[in-house]
Amino acid sequence: MIRTKTFLHACTSSLGGKTVAITGSTGGIGGELCRYLAVLGASLILLDRNEERSHAHRERLMGEYPGVTVECIPLDLEDIRSVKRACECLHTRTLDVFIHNAGAYSIPRHKTSCGYDNVFQINFASPYYMIDSLLPQLRERGGRVIAVGSIAHRYSHIDPHDVDFSARSTSSKVYGNAKRYLMFGLWERFRGEEGAELVIAHPGITLTGITAHYPKVIFALIKHPMRVIFMKPRRACLAILWGLFEDCGYGTWLGPGLFDVWGLPRKKRLGGCPSAEREEIGRLAARVLKQCKECAQ
Repeated sequence: MIRTKTFLHACTSSLGGKTVAITGSTGGIGGELCRYLAVLGASLILLDRNEERSHAHRERLMGEYPGVTVECIPLDLEDIRSVKRACECLHTRTLDVFIHNAGAYSIPRHKTSCGYDNVFQINFASPYYMIDSLLPQLRERGGRVIAVGSIAHRYSHIDPHDVDFSARSTSSKVYGNAKRYLMFGLWERFRGEEGAELVIAHPGITLTGITAHYPKVIFALIKHPMRVIFMKPRRACLAILWGLFEDCGYGTWLGPGLFDVWGLPRKKRLGGCPSAEREEIGRLAARVLKQCKECAQ
């Protein structure tokens, strides 16, 4: 705990006057991240699918941190029209930071209205659409995008003939493919960008709703050891929080210092994706974005 306090003192500062929008604010990592942001004085915009939980989270934050400004905007990342409406709402706000934290791992699979696997839509296609839409206003304010990545990106390599991995069944590969597109697709999108900053942050492994994908019996057996072995969400989210203050050059990311799983965050090179594959991801990401824009009409 002492090291966490030392880290916060050294690596963060006031966010008074700044507005931060965050997807997946009600989850374990998102919820704890919002508390840090509120302490630092940021105004918050919560972007969540479950409106009841989002408004309850808003009330808790305003109760715990008197004076904090919190707004809720509904967002269903599976529904590109919901994504478009959320972007339209955000366009009318003053926005300094957009944090994409929401994600889905092992969920019932189906095709979205854009024609993509829903895991791919939630973890890549919709957030990529949002970031592209919000980039002009973030650029005007010298703002930044923080995208939550994952070590799962190492578990698969892209397949131009099966972009969304709809033909695959292994959850780690499907999720990893989407994260691979998100992380390297964004780096290609921001290559040469001068007005806004991009940070890719990895929180490590922690017990949240996204990890509760095992059968109930198995999950009941492993959840308590996970709480002991891995970091708690309040510590895991520090890499994301640091992303509001730390600059990241092309091809770097922030994440736990020990094996990308434990410890306070460090800045590291984001390897494991050859330049030819990164360029291909950039081209395919542009194609996915075009499809999403057409479907959002």
